[in-house]
Amino acid sequence: MEVTCLLLLALIPFHCRGQGVYAPAQAQIVHAGQACVVKEDNISERVYTIREGDTLMLQCLVTGHPRPQVRWTKTAGSASDKFQETSVFNETLRIERIARTQGGRYYCKAENGVGVPAIKSIRVDVQYLDEPVLTVHQTVSDVRGNFYQEKTVFLRCTVNSNPPARFIWKRGSDTLSHSQDNGVDIYEPLYTQGETKVLKLKNLRPQDYASYTCQVSVRNVCGIPDKAITFRLTNTTAPPALKLSVNETLVVNPGENVTVQCLLTGGDPLPQLQWSHGPGPLPLGALAQGGTLSIPSVQARDSGYYNCTATNNVGNPAKKTVNLLVRSMKNATFQITPDVIKESENIQLGQDLKLSCHVDAVPQEKVTYQWFKNGKPARMSKRLLVTRNDPELPAVTSSLELIDLHFSDYGTYLCIASFPGAPVPDLSVEVNISSETVPPTISVPKGRAVVTVREGSPAELQCEVRGKPRPPVLWSRVDKEAALLPSGLPLEETPDGKLRLERVSRDMSGTYRCQTARYNGFNVRPREAQVQLNVQFPPEVEPSSQDVRQALGRPVLLRCSLLRGSPQRIASAVWRFKGQLLPPPPVVPASEAPDHAELHLDAVTRDSSGSYECSVSNDVGSAACLFQVSAKAYSPEFYFDTPNPTRSHKLSKNYSYVLQWTQREPDAVDPVLNYRLSVRQLNQHNAVVKAIPVRRVEKGQLLEYILTDLRMPHSYEVRLTPYTTFGAGDMASRIIHYTEPINSPNLSDNTCHFEDEKICGYTQDQTDNFDWTRQNALTQNPKRSPNTGPPTDISGTPEGYYMFIETSRPRELGDRARLVSPLYNASAKFYCVSFFYHMYGKHIGSLNLLVRSRNKGALDTHAWSLSGNKGNVWQQAHVPINPSGPFQIIFEGVRGSGYLGDIAIDDVTLKKGECPRKQMDPNKGARREGGGGAESGGSCVWRGFLSVGGGCLYLNRSSEWLSDENHVALTV
Repeated sequence: MEVTCLLLLALIPFHCRGQGVYAPAQAQIVHAGQACVVKEDNISERVYTIREGDTLMLQCLVTGHPRPQVRWTKTAGSASDKFQETSVFNETLRIERIARTQGGRYYCKAENGVGVPAIKSIRVDVQYLDEPVLTVHQTVSDVRGNFYQEKTVFLRCTVNSNPPARFIWKRGSDTLSHSQDNGVDIYEPLYTQGETKVLKLKNLRPQDYASYTCQVSVRNVCGIPDKAITFRLTNTTAPPALKLSVNETLVVNPGENVTVQCLLTGGDPLPQLQWSHGPGPLPLGALAQGGTLSIPSVQARDSGYYNCTATNNVGNPAKKTVNLLVRSMKNATFQITPDVIKESENIQLGQDLKLSCHVDAVPQEKVTYQWFKNGKPARMSKRLLVTRNDPELPAVTSSLELIDLHFSDYGTYLCIASFPGAPVPDLSVEVNISSETVPPTISVPKGRAVVTVREGSPAELQCEVRGKPRPPVLWSRVDKEAALLPSGLPLEETPDGKLRLERVSRDMSGTYRCQTARYNGFNVRPREAQVQLNVQFPPEVEPSSQDVRQALGRPVLLRCSLLRGSPQRIASAVWRFKGQLLPPPPVVPASEAPDHAELHLDAVTRDSSGSYECSVSNDVGSAACLFQVSAKAYSPEFYFDTPNPTRSHKLSKNYSYVLQWTQREPDAVDPVLNYRLSVRQLNQHNAVVKAIPVRRVEKGQLLEYILTDLRMPHSYEVRLTPYTTFGAGDMASRIIHYTEPINSPNLSDNTCHFEDEKICGYTQDQTDNFDWTRQNALTQNPKRSPNTGPPTDISGTPEGYYMFIETSRPRELGDRARLVSPLYNASAKFYCVSFFYHMYGKHIGSLNLLVRSRNKGALDTHAWSLSGNKGNVWQQAHVPINPSGPFQIIFEGVRGSGYLGDIAIDDVTLKKGECPRKQMDPNKGARREGGGGAESGGSCVWRGFLSVGGGCLYLNRSSEWLSDENHVALTV
């Protein structure tokens, strides 16, 4: 096994007081999936366009210290800023096979506890094009005499798409338009669903009988191809027509086989037939073949409406409906109504009495009722009337009314409901009328008005009904916020008055109402009572777990609070330390029982540090608060914006790394004395350990340590543990990955000609709008825009490569492309960036040179800028910079007002020291860098330069003003 030797150098002090490098979260959304285009809309909102079915991938690039946590949320559309509950806690949001309904505004929320959270949004526009639907409508608009009728045909083409589709109508292979054919109108109708375009054929002519094609297109956006549908119009084209083989209402007996035929009587093209059922799907076992529907052994549940629909895209679909009724009867009920006129609720001799009988039947109106008294048919008389369809009762209810009740009218009355001639069993209900027939009363048994049970146990609520006959009991809930019973129903019937609940939960607590039903008993005002259900459940406490940090010798108060429970009181509280019981606290009277339990620790010591548990009980169960008490220091927080790596030593194949961190809440415990650093090469077990002594560490103070002799190209795991007088604190770890660095420029050839595909370590910035392109004269697009861009690179050979920005569509005004150099180590005070640029075209935007300092985070500053057309020549710029630490240079190309705005760069050189005093023109002309002089009339905009009458002067380090190509020399 390879043994890695690491030389860990001394701590490099870095003084930063107060909040120091603590920085609030910053966020930027970039795309990494199958985007069609990313652009800015007219309200400066980023819009990410993607095709339906592709993969959406958004990344939230964050900065800030401590490292921010990222949360993705979404709202539908763009009007609301309210977050939804569903979230993705990850820097990358990925949605496979995105659907059109998943478009909308996506938010990236980054927060690290410093300042306000950073929230960025991007609108995702999902684009699609469905298959178009073509329908044909014909009208006869006039009849003149007996020999002529004018016929108009409308061909309606509808499609769903995003973005809106473009329609093209064709007759055969010829495109139709208003201007070419007076018999044609093309228009968009109002109030249509989806996008619609209508082709109107006026006063139909023989040549109008042809094939018509509706072609829809979203202009290949997102690579979505065009779609089309064709219809053949003939002199026989007609909408569908239907007739049924049975009546529209079909009554059958259960168990029969039912066959219904739907017959076509017209339609060209040949219509398609389809059966459907409402409500719900076709019955299990039903077979639909063409226009024939077969249902074997039909049952009562198969009743309903069966629809036969014929479509051929001509006119409106033809539809026929069969109402299938399967004879059935159920739920025989009765009602006893005392004399309504005198508003009596008791049966009394000399008053009227009405007995009512009802069954739920299909078909309801075909039910017949027979009444019997004491086993014999009831005979109609002046005092005994039988009526049907009482307006005060459900439809098709039979009532037997007794006028001026006599003692002889007492007896047993039987009501029989039947379907004459049908094999459906009769249903009957019996009512006894006597002096003992009395209205009901309802009450709660003694001791059952309040039912208390434990959560998870069964419960039984009971109401007693007295009277003759005894009606069923209906249960409901009184609490408005809990309108439904545990069964999910608003009402539940119990014949014995008992409501049985299995495994009750705390949300079942509340008041329940029991009341008498008006059927199978007296038709009087319902009697009712109430039962209170109390569900006891164990306590819920907070904190469930808490990390308590305190300096040695300081007191600590631990509190466990009761949030909720039933009973809502603490019956007992038991404290344990490392599993061992602690002495019980003083007993508190039940009337003064608090809603929390406390434990006081006089001082945090090594012996008193550890886990404390408070077990709180309320006689039903218990819950525990856990406390971890210690004087351990919190973990370090690594500074992730550190340059990676800072130095490399290619001869020894080693590299170095500056490890930077802050200490989380250093004042919460005793001061940090030193850090234990452990470095281990990944995939190996051996680690090198080093103690790093420190002075007093303050909150926000940035600490640094240089790791040296890390072997290329391996990655390492770094673990950092703070130590106080208490001992080891919480450890933090991170992985250091090797990336190929660029050492400080020297006098050797360090010019980047962009000849290699690796482009000298330059990378495309992920936060810009588009990328720089590498090409040469042999690979450039032969159809490129004329009068823009260089013909070759600076060498003039067709094989030479250069970098350029392509400003044709979909690029828009202000779009930016950034090319970022590798990270350079600042080993000198001054540097000079030299490069050639080509800015030719009437729509040229701007070329900017920025310097990104990476000493303490990333900070971009402008060093050089140039705008506008500078002619069809390569020109050279020399830009002085003086970075304060590790740095990168960035070439930023900004798109101008049109597509004739390509900008190119080549032969980029970075050297130590000052820039040359004289600006050299590679084309050996009199043209100045920066477009100064007669051709451009520009002014110098480079840092450190002055403009004097159109000529450019700069101040060298010896305090001499020198002209670039004029005859001016000035000594200061």
